[in-house]
Amino acid sequence: MNIVDKFKNKLRCTCNDVVTFEIIEIECDWGSHLVIQCPNCEELFSVDNQCPAFQNISKLVHFNTELYSKEELDNYISHTHPN
Repeated sequence: MNIVDKFKNKLRCTCNDVVTFEIIEIECDWGSHLVIQCPNCEELFSVDNQCPAFQNISKLVHFNTELYSKEELDNYISHTHPN
């Protein structure tokens, strides 16, 4: 399953609502990112790698334990800004 497909289904957000996240490609100071946004609380989460401009996906994984495998989460955490 590719990264975009993971977010097409409803997930529990950190605001505790179950939502379908909006998938957005956005620029930060270090390059472009794939981010998701909660339609309820409007929080942005970087889903491709850690970035200080957005929330960390680890917060969502806490509420959605099947979202990322341990290997995927380790890879996410090991790729952080600035590069």
